[in-house]
Amino acid sequence: MAEVQNSVQSGEMTRRFIEFVLMQAQQIALMLGQIPGPDGKPMDPNLPVARIFIDQLEMIREKTRGNLTTEEGDMLNKVLADLQLAFVEAGKPAVEAVPPQGGEAPKPDGSEDDGKKKFSKSYG
Repeated sequence: MAEVQNSVQSGEMTRRFIEFVLMQAQQIALMLGQIPGPDGKPMDPNLPVARIFIDQLEMIREKTRGNLTTEEGDMLNKVLADLQLAFVEAGKPAVEAVPPQGGEAPKPDGSEDDGKKKFSKSYG
């Protein structure tokens, strides 16, 4: 009979752990501006706070290593990977608008282009 109770407790603890991780993920999504705030309006991303929450989930993953069920570990890893990707995307600058066909976008400093193509190398 003790095994049944242990299994029920284990199932309850798994459910609670998953709920906890999902609640943390929801807070991070809020800080990344992915979901609306309490007033229903989208929030501006708050990357420093989102980073703190992500770091906390990473700490939980490290401190619970070897003590999680397969379901708990897989879910935590997937949530962390998704949130880390969303964090990187939220930190990227907005892509500039593509100029209409047949014309070039004016330079922000108002200077004229000499018609020569300029190349640059990017590693990222």
